[in-house]
Amino acid sequence: MKRITTVLVTIVLTSTLFSQERLTIEQCRKMALEHNKSLLISQEKIKVATELKKAAFTQFLPNFSANATYFWNEKNLSLLHEDGLLPIGTKMADGSFGFRQDQVKNQWVQVSPGIYAPLDSDGKPFDPKVNPEKIIWKDYALLPKEAMEFETKHVFAGGIGFMQPIFLGGKIRELYNIAKSGEKLAEAQHEDELNTLLLEVDEAYWRVVSIYNKKKLAEEYVKLLKKLEKNVENMIEEGVATKGDALRVKVKLNEAEMSLTKADNGLKLSKMALCQLCGIELQQEVELADNDLSQKEIAEPVFDINAVWAARPEMKSLEQLNKMAASNVKIMASRFMPNIALTGNYIVSNPNSFNGYSNSFAGMFTVGVVLNVPIFHFGDKIHTLRAAKSQQKIVSYKIEEAKEKIQLQVTQAGFKISEANKKNAAALKNMEKADENLRFANEAFDAGVITSSDLMEAQTAWLSANSERIDAGIDVRLCELYLNKAKGKMVQ
Repeated sequence: MKRITTVLVTIVLTSTLFSQERLTIEQCRKMALEHNKSLLISQEKIKVATELKKAAFTQFLPNFSANATYFWNEKNLSLLHEDGLLPIGTKMADGSFGFRQDQVKNQWVQVSPGIYAPLDSDGKPFDPKVNPEKIIWKDYALLPKEAMEFETKHVFAGGIGFMQPIFLGGKIRELYNIAKSGEKLAEAQHEDELNTLLLEVDEAYWRVVSIYNKKKLAEEYVKLLKKLEKNVENMIEEGVATKGDALRVKVKLNEAEMSLTKADNGLKLSKMALCQLCGIELQQEVELADNDLSQKEIAEPVFDINAVWAARPEMKSLEQLNKMAASNVKIMASRFMPNIALTGNYIVSNPNSFNGYSNSFAGMFTVGVVLNVPIFHFGDKIHTLRAAKSQQKIVSYKIEEAKEKIQLQVTQAGFKISEANKKNAAALKNMEKADENLRFANEAFDAGVITSSDLMEAQTAWLSANSERIDAGIDVRLCELYLNKAKGKMVQ
């Protein structure tokens, strides 16, 4: 039974060791980049912008289309409301329509020697060229109403053609430029999302390191107090200490154990927060490679503000917005210009009238140029142009404001680096003095020179100095992180 228990304990311990991961800050960053949904969304936005840019480029090319239609009409078309009668005349020598005297019923009268004129129904002579309606024809040709009716109850029509823009005032070019800027804007926004995520991961990473070291410090402090508690109990038995001394130690020990519990809970929560960012199971036990919190000093930052402006994704976004606003101004100005396009079609219809009227399919080619010249629309184009120019000014003001804020941010980050280095150096010195002071206090207490209260005071000073040393070490790394964020160089 004892052997089985030993084997089970060994298996449990082995599985625990293998389930615990030792992670570096680079590994945490990589896992977070692969897991984060916001980054995946921004990557898809880049794809959307790329496809829109490709779609905008197609506007330079001709647009081909095919159309077809069918109509059913209740009635046919008729050019006559009744049968018609056409007079039968003669084609004259000059090619005009005329008549001979034997083709009309009008009586004739000689108006002068050798010249005759027809008489109207009232017996009065008239000039047939001036009053042709008074001619009384002998014969008429019948034009039936049915002969001028056309079958239009079933109408089919279709066509295929293209439209090629020639000049639209620069609209297409500027729309394509806007689409290109939109793609670069999406890339800049993705970079900003990435920097923000890396900042969160690094902060969570160093938060775990900080709480881990403070937990270890709390454990050491509890050990010191427990040792003191035991020594005081021995001293009470020997009659050289009082129960009041023991009570003061117990109170201090209770406070230390409560602080240790808080540190333990805080460490678990901070690890869970880091795991959530990295896409790891929240209950997964992880160990960080920088838990020892080695000492680090950062050199005084030197930076070129123009390079910083060029690296910041916020500035990249604003620059693209400025280009888009400038293109929008040009588009609004292009509305004052004429539009020219080349068009070509092949049209087919049934019925058709290409060779007489026929209920059959027939078609023809057409090629033409379309010109549209805007003239007047009550100032609509002027107002939209002014609005576009104001929008461009707004973006330029935002760029100037962003440059000022970024310069201030980088300068502040540089100052904090200097302060963090000094604070870290001072904390190390204070820790060394506190260690030495605690050693002397322990020796003096063992020799009976000082009381337990004096020793607890030295222990408290030691705890405070070590805690400040941990905070200073973490602060150095966070200041470096914030400086990189301000310089736009989270991804090295």
